[in-house]
Amino acid sequence: MEPVLREQKSLTAVNDFFEERPQYEEGYYESTNTIIRLVEPPRKTKAYKVTGIEDTASNNNWKAWLYLGPVLILLVVFLLYPLINTIFIAFMRDYNQITGSFDGFTIDNFGVIFGLTKTSGGGTEFNFTRYAIPNTFIIVLVTVPLSTLIALLISVGLNSLKWFKKFLQTVFFLPYVTNAIAIGMVFSVMFDTNGIINYLFHSDIVWITGAERWTAMIPLCIYIVWSSIPFKILVFLSGLQGIDAQYYNAAKIDGASKSKTLWRVTVPLMSPQILYIVVTSFIGAFKEYTSIVGLFNNPGTMAGSYNMYTIVYYIYDNLSTHTSYAAAAAVFLFAVILVFTFLQLWVSKKRVYY
Repeated sequence: MEPVLREQKSLTAVNDFFEERPQYEEGYYESTNTIIRLVEPPRKTKAYKVTGIEDTASNNNWKAWLYLGPVLILLVVFLLYPLINTIFIAFMRDYNQITGSFDGFTIDNFGVIFGLTKTSGGGTEFNFTRYAIPNTFIIVLVTVPLSTLIALLISVGLNSLKWFKKFLQTVFFLPYVTNAIAIGMVFSVMFDTNGIINYLFHSDIVWITGAERWTAMIPLCIYIVWSSIPFKILVFLSGLQGIDAQYYNAAKIDGASKSKTLWRVTVPLMSPQILYIVVTSFIGAFKEYTSIVGLFNNPGTMAGSYNMYTIVYYIYDNLSTHTSYAAAAAVFLFAVILVFTFLQLWVSKKRVYY
């Protein structure tokens, strides 16, 4: 007769067994033709926790908060508090930046920057609506699509190269690590009346100092596009290298041209990178400031003029003298960026493929 294997799978069962048979131990008993093996019972663990379900890992949440603590503190101190403080200042009447005093709350600050309400001195503010808002929107609507398209085409060309690929990537990335003010000074020399641009085209157009507003917009937009392309190329190249070659092989088999392959295969597959670039580029273009300083050295091309104002330049220009107006302009800019960002994210739900 084959021996019988009895496994005791709980401590209670084992104790009961040995209480009835105190002489038994683990092993083989010939008298009963039985093998007794003691098996350790399984350890009890808490159920896995997803949202409201218990989980052993939930007890370690304090470690995550410990790691996130320094970053959260910095975000509160340098992002959340200034944002809330700026919103409050935007509604304060005659706010004094040095003493922190003000004469109650009002919405007149927004009326002043939009030229609907008289300033404290009795005048009318028209620079914000006449120059700052139109200039900012021109920069956004011209430079963002243009720089994104150029960067995409350059990235596709670089990705298809076999020779000097790394060298050209370095060359295109150089403007990103170059000082923005230095680049602006170079462009101001190039577009000077006696500069290389007028020399090449045999013209005497006034581009910078003394230029008309719409003429000065041309070198400004060229400068912004040129300086913003490198980062976009870097992101697009990383996206292109992640596309599986089988899609391009299928397009070749179907006889698709290079342009169709670009717009029907490459662009849809790179839609997440394109969305990221467009969103960040819109935010950056709305906050354009250094290009005005680097290229024109002030918000105007002519003496006493503010014709090259942007919203951010207006904020910096009034920060110490009319803090409430600057805060109101900052709140307006924040609202505009927020609306544009949410609009792009809403459109991306049908246009972006992950």
